[in-house]
Amino acid sequence: MSPDKMVHMANQIATFFKSQPGDEAADRVAAHLSDFWEPRMRRQLLDFIAADGAGLDPLVIEAAKRMNAPAD
Repeated sequence: MSPDKMVHMANQIATFFKSQPGDEAADRVAAHLSDFWEPRMRRQLLDFIAADGAGLDPLVIEAAKRMNAPAD
């Protein structure tokens, strides 16, 4: 997937969970990414964050630390 599309999708997820009540937004984003993004997408996200994460919502970056890492 193109990096721009990945950033857009991840940021949309973060925006949605920010609108929900409670303080668990990062956990909810992490759970969503772990449940619905295939391993290749999660690996791409983690690699993108490791490179610089430009354009990602800070909530996505925090959530990535909490999501299930894909098997290598």
